[in-house]
Amino acid sequence: MTDPVFQLQDASLKLNGNAGQVDILHGITLNVAQGDTVALTGPSGSGKSSLLMVMGGLEKATGGTVCALGQDLTAMSEDGLAKFRRGRMGIVFQSFHLIPTMTALENVATPLELNGVADAFDRAEAELIAVGLGHRLNHYPAQMSGGEQQRVALARASAPRPAILLADEPTGNLDSTNGAAIMDLLFDLRGKHGATLVLVTHSDELAARCDRVVTLTDGRIV
Repeated sequence: MTDPVFQLQDASLKLNGNAGQVDILHGITLNVAQGDTVALTGPSGSGKSSLLMVMGGLEKATGGTVCALGQDLTAMSEDGLAKFRRGRMGIVFQSFHLIPTMTALENVATPLELNGVADAFDRAEAELIAVGLGHRLNHYPAQMSGGEQQRVALARASAPRPAILLADEPTGNLDSTNGAAIMDLLFDLRGKHGATLVLVTHSDELAARCDRVVTLTDGRIV
């Protein structure tokens, strides 16, 4: 039996807001096995995205432990977390987060270059072709539709062949047709590379495609 890809034990998150400290997550205990697909669901403000950020080390838990691939994220510095994520985690956001001054090809190739991949541009081109953007390699984000930009973001996340794919409402800014196409691509990429997929979604249809559904309410797993 392989070790879980994620092990969260009594993880909590408190953030300082204008009105003082706010409790976001309360005592989250969760294991995710290798190759699992997990949907994080629940009403707005339930802590879904915060939990995903904690699992990705983009937000540090303020209590408990969060382990990913056997490493304790709560014990790492910001630099350590960034190095850990590189090549191991692919993250897809609702709002694309592409670099506007870079072409689609450069947006996908640059993280590969930073990770020391020798054939970064060749691999980036192959990933963009795989998501149906072979004709958009030299286009900038502003020259592409929302659906195309999200495809670039997907190609960027999957190009390093990460063990983990995290997606935060990846279809939230897209119409239903583009959203369905993006979800098909996300599951195809996950299947091709055998990654563990954790995604935040409001879509019952999307959640139903996952192996497990974890529902949150008020920062707690229901």
